[in-house]
Amino acid sequence: MRAVPATLDPAVVAEIDARLSGVEATQAVHVPWAIESGSRAWGFPSPDSDYDCRFLYVRPAAHYLSLWAGRDVIETPLDEVFDVNGWDLAKAVRLLVKGNVTPVEWLRSPIVYRGDPGFRDRVLALADEVLDRAAVRRHYLHLARRQQQRTPSLKRFLYVLRPAVALRWLADHSEAAAPPMDLPTLVAESSVPADVRAAVTEVVALKSVTRELGAGDPPAVLERFVDAELDRATTQDRLARDRDLVAVRARADELFLAEVSSVRVAA
Repeated sequence: MRAVPATLDPAVVAEIDARLSGVEATQAVHVPWAIESGSRAWGFPSPDSDYDCRFLYVRPAAHYLSLWAGRDVIETPLDEVFDVNGWDLAKAVRLLVKGNVTPVEWLRSPIVYRGDPGFRDRVLALADEVLDRAAVRRHYLHLARRQQQRTPSLKRFLYVLRPAVALRWLADHSEAAAPPMDLPTLVAESSVPADVRAAVTEVVALKSVTRELGAGDPPAVLERFVDAELDRATTQDRLARDRDLVAVRARADELFLAEVSSVRVAA
């Protein structure tokens, strides 16, 4: 599958496609999923936002049998426009078991450069089974707190706002393991008040036409919302759910081994 909006620069997209093909050819891997992350996929890009392509890859089975398997990350040259790198599926699955929601966000990105829907659905099904919601809440809480510690700006505030709305979404959807990736969907699918919705729309619209969103103060209604959501998440029970870790790891192994066994890499 492919879902690349017309708003993306075609020349940049072509270079990303070339890099992904180059990774497969030079690293002898299969890339079943490659998406856009960062502000473009989060729903609040600026005119000068760079491109943050992230991908998951799988190596042939023999690679995983070696005592010296090497790194589980592949990176391509970083510059002002391109930030293209990916994780080995083994790394992604281990992180899922630990409660890291980043692989789920990648699998749910609204911008897909290349993707096998079957692969996506299988890994998301695993995430639904093994993700610990308490750990997911902590992930978004810590993400927001880390961003709050950096130099304040309206741009930085959006990086705090998205995880804050994700926390509200999780509170509204008790049956779900992890929230959507992009801010507009999070807002639309959660119980945020109407004045918060309006303020989010206004700030996102401003960022879309401003190359450097200034250091001014964010709308007070959004600051109050963020503070309330982070405070609520801080006071919630942080204990992980009672999980059978042996069964969880067995299920993760099952998914991983099935994906690796199906890999065919061109010589």
